[in-house]
Amino acid sequence: MTDCFALLGEPRRPWLETEALKARFISISSPTHPDRVHGESSSLKQAATERYTDLNAAYACLREPRSRLQHLLELERSAKLETVQKAPSGMMDFFTAVSQICRLVDEFLAEGSRISSPLLKVQRFEKGFEWMEKLNALKKQLSFRLGELDEESRQMNGVWEEAPPVGSPARPSRLPLERLEQVHQMYSYLGRWVAQIQDRLLQLSL
Repeated sequence: MTDCFALLGEPRRPWLETEALKARFISISSPTHPDRVHGESSSLKQAATERYTDLNAAYACLREPRSRLQHLLELERSAKLETVQKAPSGMMDFFTAVSQICRLVDEFLAEGSRISSPLLKVQRFEKGFEWMEKLNALKKQLSFRLGELDEESRQMNGVWEEAPPVGSPARPSRLPLERLEQVHQMYSYLGRWVAQIQDRLLQLSL
């Protein structure tokens, strides 16, 4: 399994500052950028392209919390992470709220194609604005929870920094991998719900 942290010269840890990670990626990948090697031999260009592709994939993995935590868990456990179908404990209220409002907004959007009266269109516009306010309010709650997860991930860095080195038999027992998996699951669901809400907001704005 490719270690994206090692590829970009980053220590394994749950939280990475995105701007610092971006700067490191640019610095490391710059010599292998296609624009820098266009005059080289075919073999060198191919090697540079492969190197740049690997670095770009590593950067894409580490810059997003959900994919970064999944990768970290898989590295520490030396196994692929199983897909969880059920929303994590403590998040069922969000699951219910998002499911309900998305269903109601979808019904509202479907009704739009059957309205021809100018008066009803005005009323529909006002109702659409109300739905957007409700969606934004729920999105704000989800974003706040994501911010809490960011802070928890940041606090976890200290545990990784003090853990035994990679390869040590004592390392797994010193890392809160079970909690990290829960945080990863919450990132996954919250991100999915935010995307669902954003999609409805876009449809309502058209």
